Amino acid sequence: MLRLLSALVKIGLASLITGAVLSALNLSAAELLAEIGFTPDRVFAALQEGAAWAIPNIVLGSMVIVPIWFVTYLLRPPKN
Repeated sequence: MLRLLSALVKIGLASLITGAVLSALNLSAAELLAEIGFTPDRVFAALQEGAAWAIPNIVLGSMVIVPIWFVTYLLRPPKN
């Protein structure tokens, strides 16, 4: 758990520093997206489409995985 938290903090700090540098260079997220041919609305729509695809598949998979995990958890030998 500590490694995950450490990685998230590092990513956050790197993002903050990069954002500050880009802001100092008078660049915005909308300008960078326009350079690669995207608009903020198009990115948001793609995220919504991705979530609409992923969420039902996650739920379906968890209907198989969670009971298997639970049975495995119950059948584990006790720890001393």
